[in-house]
Formats: sequence, C-alpha cells, structure tokens
Amino acid sequence: MTEPARILVVGGGYVGMYTALRLQRRLRAELRAGAVEIVVVTPEPYMTYQPFLPEAAAGSISPRHVVVPLRRVLDRCRIVIGEVRSVDHAKRTASLATLATAEEGTGAVDLTYDELVIAPGSVSRTLPVPGLRDHGIGFKTVEEAIGLRNHVIEQMDIASSTRDPGLRDAALTFVFVGGGYAGVEALAELEDMARYTARYYHNVKPEDLKWVLVEASDRILPEVGEKMGRYAIRELRGRNIDVRLGTRLESCEDRVAVLSDGTRLPTRTVVWTAGVKPAPVLAETDLPLNERGRLRCTAGLAVEGVAHAWAAGDAAAVPDVTAAEPGRECAPNAQHAVRQAKVLAENIAASLRGQPLKEYAHAYAGSVASLGLHKGVAHVYGRKLKGYPAWLMHRAYHLSRVPTFNRKARVLAEWTLSGLFKREIVSLGSLEHPRAEFELAAAPPPDPGDKPSS
Repeated sequence: MTEPARILVVGGGYVGMYTALRLQRRLRAELRAGAVEIVVVTPEPYMTYQPFLPEAAAGSISPRHVVVPLRRVLDRCRIVIGEVRSVDHAKRTASLATLATAEEGTGAVDLTYDELVIAPGSVSRTLPVPGLRDHGIGFKTVEEAIGLRNHVIEQMDIASSTRDPGLRDAALTFVFVGGGYAGVEALAELEDMARYTARYYHNVKPEDLKWVLVEASDRILPEVGEKMGRYAIRELRGRNIDVRLGTRLESCEDRVAVLSDGTRLPTRTVVWTAGVKPAPVLAETDLPLNERGRLRCTAGLAVEGVAHAWAAGDAAAVPDVTAAEPGRECAPNAQHAVRQAKVLAENIAASLRGQPLKEYAHAYAGSVASLGLHKGVAHVYGRKLKGYPAWLMHRAYHLSRVPTFNRKARVLAEWTLSGLFKREIVSLGSLEHPRAEFELAAAPPPDPGDKPSS
C-alpha cells in the first residue's frame, strides 16, 4: 500500500487551527480513504482567541472559554503536542521535540511530510531594557492574562496591609508599555476591574491606584484611525490614566520604571505589550525570509519559489493585491489570518487534486477596540463609533469570530450573567504553584537538636 500524503501544520493558532479545520472538511473523502494524513504540531492542545484575553484578565470571561480544544475541533487530524525546532524542506523533514522525547531523553525526532504549512504565529518583541526580563509581564497567552489579574489583586492586598508608604505606592502603580490593541485593552479592562475591586478594601480607594501607559510613538491604537485614537486618549486620561506619548521605558531595575522623559516610577508591575516578532523557528528553516524575518509568500499563500510549502498569518509576508500602491503586504493581524487560512486550505486541497489556485484578496474592513466595560472605539468600513455603540460592536464582532458554537454560547452566557451579578474579585495566585502547600506539609519536621545560631 502507498503511504498517505502527509500535510504537516506547524502551529495551532489562528492559521494552524483554521487551516486544518478547513482541510479536514475539504479532504474528507481522501482522509476516509487513507490517502491523506493531517498532522498538527503545536506547543499547547488548544487555540487561544487572543482578543478575549483582556476580558479574561478582568474576569468577564472564564479562562477556559477563551481557548478552543484542538482535539475536539480537529477530530480527523493527528495532534502532536510539541515544538518544531527546525525544518529541512529540501529533504521534506521537520525536527520536533515532544513531551515524550523530553521524558525519554532522546532529543528531537524527525518527521517527514509531503506538504508543509508554516503557521507558528509570533512571540513578544522585547528590547534590551535593564530589568525587563526579571520584572516584566507579558500579555500574549491565557496564562499570562490570568497571572496578571491575580498579580493586580495581590498588589492591592499588599497595599492594604503594609505600613510602608513606599511599598504601598509601588504596589498601586501599574505601568503598561505599548499603545497597541493588547496594551490599551489590557490596561483599560484591568483598570475597570481594579476600580470596582477597590470598593471592597477599607483603605484603598480608586484614586490611590496609578495607571501609566507608555507609548514610543505619538499615537495609540493606530488601527482605528487618528481621530478615534485621540478620543481613546481623552477617554483614558478622563479616568486619571497617565498616557505618555513619545516616551520609552529605559529601565525597570530594582522595581523602578525609568522613562525616557526622566520620570522614575517605583512600581511592582510592568506589563510589556510593545509589539511582536516572527516565531524563532522561521530562522531555523531553509525557506526564504524577508528583512523582517517573515516568510516570503505569493498571493496564493505559497512560499515564494518553493514547492509544497505554504504560510499565512504572522509568519508570512503576503502581498496585498487590494492595495493601490504596489509592494504593500497584508498586516499581520487576526482579521487577515483567519481569512487567509480559508484560502490556504482551499489551495492545498486544489494543489493535491491538480486544480488551479486562488489568490488571497481581502480589503481591510476596519478595527474595533474595547476601553473597558461599556466603552470602546471602532472604525469599520469608514464609519467611526465611540462609547457604548463601539463597545457593543466590539463584543458582537468577536462573538461572531470566536470558533465553534460551543464557545459562542458559553461566552454569551457569561456576558449575560456578568450583567446580572457582581464582578468576581478573587485572586487565585496559588494556582500558579499548586504543589506549594503539599510540599510544605510533606517537608520533614525540624530536628529538635538543631539550635538557632547565636
């Protein structure tokens, strides 16, 4: 018997999940006959719907409803939990490490393939800021979002119980670096949550909390346009949020954020959301990259000049055929990624069947952003909205885009319940160290013969 044609999908994010989902529908007959095999290699067994991370951090949505279990959705695919370390496309081989290889101590194993889909997404783009690695907090994963929520509430607990005014001020100062979607929405949602939570502390008032947004450029939320960006700044400053434009974080050593304008902010919270960069695995392939480290692709989402290799999303530099100026590329955002994945799957299926390929062409529809509960900005199809209508559009748009009816229903139910009942203000920081209490209980008792040194 001949071996099935193996389609290797690297990554289980937007592009990886949607491409595999579409492929298992388009190639249903081939999968049933054993002529095709789809293998998805991903570090996590779920896809994270990142636009909901700010609401998960604020407690409006349960963390488990922000993620989509891949094994349930991709039931005709083979899911491998691991990471692709390198790709030798000339030999049609990917080197990958899994949980099993780590336990066995065998090192990475090779997996052969016939068609390759590179969709590893992106990672946080950090700068060599002193102290950032030790004290910075990211905001790209659901674990980071929930960890940040726990951290903010814990800082309020510290401030309410300390007798040190310096420690109190540092605990109640929250610095967010980056004025894009992630930074603005995370700050706005958490500020909303913390202001509400303060009512349950006898000695912490909303005005005691200091929130600072640091942005290196002269505007925030560039995707929603200059006018809506200015409105967002007015809205945030109206809530006593300190928005610093044209400012950079120079250092955060010793729990002091030093800004490029000379400001020194003692703080125990520095959230880094200043952009992303392509996943490191792209540099470990023999595929062509552009100057920004993304894969050079055609409008048909094939890797340029290479057969049987495909890419989309953050990892791919895809020509924007709808742009008036030649040479422009599609923005690496979720809107393009989801739509590219559909065309990508169609083209892979067409390639396997010897049919012509399609070009990806989609004009950018616009953007929506939340600024906290009942507040937002939107610029969609040329129309500008702000306040409650924009917030409502933000929720409606993302509810329509989150995968599976199951998740849509659960998120809608949680939004409905959160409108009827009070916010949850519990910190579950111990979840990050679940064995700590047991380890303490299981520790051997101190030797009675041991005496403290004088």
